[in-house]
Amino acid sequence: MPTKDEPPRRSDAQRNRERILEVALVELTHCADAPLSVIAKKAGVGQGTFYRNFPNREALVLEIYRHEIEQVAGSAAQLLRTRPPDEALRAWMDRLAEFAMAKAGLADAIRQVTGAPGSPAKPTHTPVTSAAEVLLRAGEEAGTIRPGITAEDFMLAIAGLWQLDPHDDWRSRAARLLDLVMDGLRAGAPGTRGR
Repeated sequence: MPTKDEPPRRSDAQRNRERILEVALVELTHCADAPLSVIAKKAGVGQGTFYRNFPNREALVLEIYRHEIEQVAGSAAQLLRTRPPDEALRAWMDRLAEFAMAKAGLADAIRQVTGAPGSPAKPTHTPVTSAAEVLLRAGEEAGTIRPGITAEDFMLAIAGLWQLDPHDDWRSRAARLLDLVMDGLRAGAPGTRGR
């Protein structure tokens, strides 16, 4: 994503960048040491295009992480436009579980680029926490989420997602865990009495 000082990218350049990110997410999830040349080839771009977008492995891995966080956070607003707040929150929790499993696959790559002294810090989860706050407040206003739950409370309640094995049957376990959390969030909400 261009910074404020950079001009907007041409649509073909933006598509190339997005394609690199898609392929890199898959490849680095499978193998943290996946060669950048393989990622470029599978993305259908030349080495020059690849390195113009991502001058090194560190830049690529951190951008994947940042991009995925923004995608998860951005999906909250989309869901709120199309669903009641509690249903939007539950659907967003599924999206967050998918992110958690992708992040688990990327964990080795992230550790490699952020673990050495002088390396950049791993990006924060702030956009995800902010999205959770928006969803919780919408549910509270609609009367479908109990009042007073903070985004920090929510993040602690779903922390079990990061304990799931992405190579196991994580979807059904995540669904059970997230349904349990939703039941707790709805308990005592004024709009859910009598349901």
